[in-house]
Amino acid sequence: MVQKRDNQEKIRLGQWGENCACEYLVGQGMSLIGRNVRSPYGEIDLIMKKERLTVFVEVKTRSNAGNGYPEDAITPEKIKHLDDCAHWYIDEHPDIGDNWRVDVITIIGRPGNRVTPIIDWWQNEF
Repeated sequence: MVQKRDNQEKIRLGQWGENCACEYLVGQGMSLIGRNVRSPYGEIDLIMKKERLTVFVEVKTRSNAGNGYPEDAITPEKIKHLDDCAHWYIDEHPDIGDNWRVDVITIIGRPGNRVTPIIDWWQNEF
């Protein structure tokens, strides 16, 4: 029973983190064009657009840094997964062309906490 509750908490934290990331990016002038888009290679958390640029966003959220920073979860395997997902989406939407990138948003915080979450935006670095 404890494991099921822990899993539900992780899902809730992840959804909250995606909401925070989306709000943050919209505040940076982007618009949401897709969320939790499934591909044969996995899921794309957010697909954002700013002018003609399409940005595929992976969101990593931790309630605190006690067990490591969220960016530590961006392994070489995760980078390949992100790249494969982006290429699949581009194949499905050829109008994007070469005007795209993959970003990562990391968040430290948790829902219901009065402290503003720490948000870092890793643009095209992975």
